[in-house]
This record gives sequence, C-alpha cells and structure tokens, in this order.
Amino acid sequence: MVQRADRPATYADIEALPPHVTGQIIEGTLYAHSRPASPHALVATVLGGDIGSAFHRGRGGPGGWVILFEPELHFGRDVVVPDIAGWRRGRMPEMPRVPWFELAPDWVCEVLSPSTAGLDRVKKRALYAKEGVAFLWFVDPEGKTLETLQLEGERYADAGAFEGDASVRAVPFDAIELELTALWKS
Repeated sequence: MVQRADRPATYADIEALPPHVTGQIIEGTLYAHSRPASPHALVATVLGGDIGSAFHRGRGGPGGWVILFEPELHFGRDVVVPDIAGWRRGRMPEMPRVPWFELAPDWVCEVLSPSTAGLDRVKKRALYAKEGVAFLWFVDPEGKTLETLQLEGERYADAGAFEGDASVRAVPFDAIELELTALWKS
C-alpha cells in the first residue's frame, strides 16, 4: 500500500499502522505492507543465520560485524526497514540501545517479494546509495537468485549474480561459502 497525502508522511503515520503492518517513509510517501510470506521469511532466516553466525558471532568465520534482522533505519525524514543489515564493528563497536539506527549500515540485504520488489530495487536502492551503504544484496526467492552490488562513488556496480543451487562467495562476506540451496528449501 502506498499512501500519498496532501502532506508528507511522518513517523506518527507509521505508529498509527496496525501491528502486523510494516511502514516505511521515502521522500515523504508512506509505504505500508503486511508481514512477508513464508519463502521470504525462510530466505531471511537462513541467510541471516549463516552470515550472523560467521560474522556477528565469529563461529566458522572472521567475526567483526553486527548483523540485525529488520532494523529500523532513520535517514533524516526517510524511514526504512531492510530485511537484514550489517555494520562493521569498526563503525559500530557496541550496539546502542535505541529504537532505531541513524548510522547507515555497511551492508543491506533486501529479500524481494512481489509486492515490495519495485520499492526495494528503485527507491530504497537510491536511498541506500545516497546514505553510503557500501554493499547491497537482493535475494529473489521466486527466481532463486542472489544479486550483489557494491557502491562505487554514488552508484551501485554489479559485484556478482548467482542463481539456483550454487555455492557462492559474495562480498563483503566472501570469507565463507553460502549454499544457495538452503535459501530455497525448508
């Protein structure tokens, strides 16, 4: 759902949404959507678990990151909720106790759903580039693809695209191998 009004959306508009709805504000427009379907949830859970274990906890990987599911990010008046985000510990040595984060992550992963893919690929991608998010991933459970992007200047460049049942090493988490098969199968 996109809500365009005679005034720019505010955080009060997000707070007024029902609990089962996630709200985001980009360029003054409120975008609201219900919780994701099971393929989306599976991808986020498995991918976040693999990356979180190796990079957040340092189990089977180098550590050095803070990895979070669905953190609320505030960039000025824009409010977005990526599926997974990560900050290098050098930039966030300790996680603050806050309701949202104003420090842009170093990495964002958006799991694409039919209802949000356009928003993720266009508006949120532009916002992440503007805020200096160094790495952006798009995972498509329907198409069984992982697309990785790296910020070069003010724009994202292709850092690798993978599909199907491949085992891959993708920046910035190329210290471990990710099995894409695990993202598509329960």
